[in-house]
Amino acid sequence: MVTTTRTSSFTRTRRTRRTEALRGLVRETRLDPSQFIYPLFVTHGRDARVPITSMPGQYQLSVDQLETEARELRDLGVRAVLLFGLPAAKDALGSEAYDTDGVVQQAIRALKAADPSLAVVADVCLCEYTDHGHCGVLTDAGEVDNDPSLDLLSRMAVSCAEAGADIIAPSDMMDGRVGAIRSALDGTGFASTPVMAYSAKYASAYYGPFREAADSAPQFGDRRGYQMDPPNAREALREVQADIEEQADIVMVKPALAYLDVIRAVRERTDLPLAAYNVSGEYAMVKAAVERGWLDEQRVVLETLTGIARAGADILITYHAKDAARWLREARG
Repeated sequence: MVTTTRTSSFTRTRRTRRTEALRGLVRETRLDPSQFIYPLFVTHGRDARVPITSMPGQYQLSVDQLETEARELRDLGVRAVLLFGLPAAKDALGSEAYDTDGVVQQAIRALKAADPSLAVVADVCLCEYTDHGHCGVLTDAGEVDNDPSLDLLSRMAVSCAEAGADIIAPSDMMDGRVGAIRSALDGTGFASTPVMAYSAKYASAYYGPFREAADSAPQFGDRRGYQMDPPNAREALREVQADIEEQADIVMVKPALAYLDVIRAVRERTDLPLAAYNVSGEYAMVKAAVERGWLDEQRVVLETLTGIARAGADILITYHAKDAARWLREARG
């Protein structure tokens, strides 16, 4: 019989932490730019690159600027974008959302022309396009009317698919929208177009900077009547299951950092690809702290994204995508 005598204070795990090369060999969670989706805000006009004050490093871009973005993302290894549109005009029905020549439809065509291999994800929601800022159409009493909203969301999904979108991502949180959109896509020749559902989308305070970026703040009330209540986790599993039953191909938790427990719970419930949205407020907090010299940006961003992936996310939607991809490339030589 062989006996083992402890001759050192080093444990088995300590031995494999001593150098970066050793740590890399045993690392459990790995980041790669191919996991990232980079959000883009698209506006009308030409030569527009308007800084978003609450999100340093992010811009509202005109369609003619997207070829440059596609080229940079390809060079960095980021192979997917998520599009949000700023319409020329807003109305009660969000008409530009499903206009064949709407700003997002133009952006999809431009990106696919610039880089056919880029995965273009179309966010499907009415909040950026309605004059009241809510995610669906309203009743006379000012409440969101679920079923008529499904018809318009389905029209937007088909319009984006016709423009060339690779993935349709409904973010509105209307009941039954995944099934309605799936049926609409199937019925118009887009049965192969996947749906990435914002399945557990919380009514979060972390969305503040996004509402500046997308000009999508509600003109009255709030969205707590149809987005999820932050204290609830079991409810998220019901929402995810409903979307799975309606044939979602990818499910999502949004936001990410305050909901890592939800990401983990969803990961344990389904083998479908799981996305997590590292949202605007999470991004802005890091940028603000970095500007004040309180945080090392590279380390904290990579640690944050690693934590989201470690919780179970396969896909990371993040405004940090370009920087993170650059840092990962530099680390790998």
